[in-house]
Amino acid sequence: MWRVLGFRPATMSALLFSLLLLLSTLCRLGQSMSREEKLKLRNQVVEMFDHAYSNYMDHAYPADELMPLTCRGRVRGLEPSRGDVDDALGMFSLTLIDTLDTLVLLNKTAEFEAAVRRVLKDVRLDNDVVVSVFETNIRVLGGLLGGHSMAVMLKDAGHYMQWYQDELLHMAKDLGLRLLPAFNTSSGLPYPRVNLKHGVRGPESRTGTETDTCTACAGTIILEFAALSRFTGDPVFEVHARRALNFLWEKRQRNSNLVGTTINIHSGEWVRRDSGVGAGIDSYYEYLLKAYILLGDDLFLQRFNIHYASIMKYISQPPLLLDVHIHKPLLPARTWMDSLLAFFPGLQVLKGDIRPAIETHEMLYQVTKKHNFLPEAFTTDFRVHWAQHPLRPEFAESTYFLYKATKDPYYLEVGRTVLDNLNRFARVPCGFAAMKDVRTGSHEDRMDSFFLAEMFKYLFLLFAEEDDLPFNVEDYIFTTEAHLLPLSLSTTPRAPSPPANSTVQAASLPHLSASVKSLWSEEELDDSNFDWTCPNTRLLFPDPAFPRNLRDPIRSAVDKSCPRPAIHREPGMGRPPLRAQDFMANNPDHLELLRRMGVSLIHLKDGRVQLVQHATQAVSAVAAEDGMRFMQEMMELSSQQQKEQLPPRAVQIISHPFFGRVVLTAGPAQFGIDLSKSITGVRGFVTVAEPYSGCAELSNAAFVQGRIALLQRGQCMFAEKARHIMKAGAIGGIVIDDNEGSSSDTAPLFQMAGDGRNTDDVTLPLLFLFYKEGNILLEALKEYREVEVLLSDKARDRGGDAPEEDQTSPASSATLDRSHVSTVELDESAPDKEEVTPEEDVGPAIKRNPEPEEEPAVDKDSSSKSVKAMMADWREDLEAFQQMEKDEL
Repeated sequence: MWRVLGFRPATMSALLFSLLLLLSTLCRLGQSMSREEKLKLRNQVVEMFDHAYSNYMDHAYPADELMPLTCRGRVRGLEPSRGDVDDALGMFSLTLIDTLDTLVLLNKTAEFEAAVRRVLKDVRLDNDVVVSVFETNIRVLGGLLGGHSMAVMLKDAGHYMQWYQDELLHMAKDLGLRLLPAFNTSSGLPYPRVNLKHGVRGPESRTGTETDTCTACAGTIILEFAALSRFTGDPVFEVHARRALNFLWEKRQRNSNLVGTTINIHSGEWVRRDSGVGAGIDSYYEYLLKAYILLGDDLFLQRFNIHYASIMKYISQPPLLLDVHIHKPLLPARTWMDSLLAFFPGLQVLKGDIRPAIETHEMLYQVTKKHNFLPEAFTTDFRVHWAQHPLRPEFAESTYFLYKATKDPYYLEVGRTVLDNLNRFARVPCGFAAMKDVRTGSHEDRMDSFFLAEMFKYLFLLFAEEDDLPFNVEDYIFTTEAHLLPLSLSTTPRAPSPPANSTVQAASLPHLSASVKSLWSEEELDDSNFDWTCPNTRLLFPDPAFPRNLRDPIRSAVDKSCPRPAIHREPGMGRPPLRAQDFMANNPDHLELLRRMGVSLIHLKDGRVQLVQHATQAVSAVAAEDGMRFMQEMMELSSQQQKEQLPPRAVQIISHPFFGRVVLTAGPAQFGIDLSKSITGVRGFVTVAEPYSGCAELSNAAFVQGRIALLQRGQCMFAEKARHIMKAGAIGGIVIDDNEGSSSDTAPLFQMAGDGRNTDDVTLPLLFLFYKEGNILLEALKEYREVEVLLSDKARDRGGDAPEEDQTSPASSATLDRSHVSTVELDESAPDKEEVTPEEDVGPAIKRNPEPEEEPAVDKDSSSKSVKAMMADWREDLEAFQQMEKDEL
């Protein structure tokens, strides 16, 4: 199933030249592949499948998996335990069941009929063994349902399977009933494991003692269970799958609309609050969108779109996909990515968001070319973090979907690379062996069932012509294990079940050709999410240059086989071409010098920039040395900034009706009065400066005198704002962020830097509030006109039992890798983000061009909430933040 659910051009979150990649690619691009070449590659896929499948049947069957190095089957209990990995094995001939529908797709119909007879004769599902609910659902239940779908299709065609009487479906229902006891929890989230014979009965069945499960484990049930219900007419399976999804939706973090990685199945508390699109969460998002496609229920599309918007806001930094904290989504949770996220470009194709799909896929391709395979995990500068590669198919999956969406022959060449690497590095006499270490090429005695179930499906589809296929794949959807379920299930009446917590009713969309309907529900939604249509992908990209234009900047930065442009000025000759203290990010000449030294720049979403050097990308060895010196200087400047960091400050509203109960976390300045050395702090009424930017002499100086001035971030330096309000007679200043939605709950607090000159003349305190906290203050001022605040190092003498403020995370971070690839992160939040012109010098701070904008008026604030409502939101957010800090996240 490869239809695109609409196309919406996505805005890039960073300049293409800043994408950091490591490897070369072909110079000749966009050249079509002949039909003969495609046929040769398609036949090669079939030959490779035969090699893997025949060796499994000859040396392993009826065992669950083949051990390709020792040419025998892996039988659970007879081989050394591999921990959780073995939970996929249930003594039910896993690989054969997982491969059933692949046989049909590859036109091996006779082999399929024989395989079905083997399954019906040999496979038992009542074994006294504990298995993973998730793996058994997607591999075995999905395999039986996919096999049933193919058997029915072949029977209806009148040539094969005429004897078939839904035997695979009966087995699927038997297995579904054996999995159901796992869902007997108060939350509806399933236990992660179940005993096939005894269900969940506590220690005697070696189940029922677990408390935690991964989000994907609980959220990747609906396709198989709903299909089973609609095939059999028994609603119990779909009811339980929907209940689990509903619970996960209710437990999402309401501010970020993200979910964590691990959840307590009894209490619903998040055990691991890191969030991404890789391991632990991946197929939860996949199944929300695909459940909408298969079942025609708009509720799933609503939820997916809300999640997707947050993914693109917080996690996606094209071409990277970085994990974040669900309560503070602007804070990265780790510095590496796992290979399972390679499915996401394919999901973005289904979504219709092609541009970031192309970019992320290209990054993954470059990593693949560097290491021959995607390592299980790799760092943001694309070094190996975990070196294993168990022959995962997700990259091939995304390659297929991108080819179907763009018809760009580039992706056929990508598929050729995948085939070549499998044959060169993974092929062994008895099958294909997983890579134990992609750096050394060592093998592991392992060939997972998904290799046959998924890898060869997607590679065959990539190279096959329409007349090579025994059926129309557009009539089916692929599960996360690539099993084929017919879209006709969307027209199957859904059996009665308890009503969902939504006013939206299911809709039948068998061919997904109509426009997505406007939706009404209890959730407040962005209507723009539902304005898309469902076009035929063949018409989306008549210009083959579109995807190439997205990839070119990535490839040209790393392609050593293509000619380099002429060098007009050789860095490294004489004095260093660029000193760190002189660097300005808005200076094109400086950016060009960085490029020549092999240094790339990324704008991070939390206001910082990241500089990464790849020595191999420099125009010469001398230029690479200059780049290393530049990075070392930047590291020193960044470390100096870190040492100078000050703790957060407090803005406490002390006038009626707040009386100190509202305390707003504020960032300090590196200049002016140090409030930590003041016993009493600075107390005064607040007044909005005119102009609000504070970048010129104040026109309302008479009103500002003796008061604390409120200023908007932007247009000039912080120190300049301070001097203007000080000249007007202000006793202090509060700068409010102009980035709508920013909050100290979700962004690292930072300190305001000076302007590179002596700031001893600034003798008043200046504090910084993010947009959300600043809005509380502005709303209070609009409602009560006279608002008095206390600026201090911490809250004092507050009334009632207002919660204590938490310390926030450090403002900036810096690392320097002294190998061939080095990285340094600088705090760009120190200077005002839109305030520096090219000729201004602010020392080590990174600068951006000013953007012309109208001077904002405070009374045009978009918020219409009352102060009480905003305070309630603030308290809820603070409680979540305190819980996160308590759990040491």
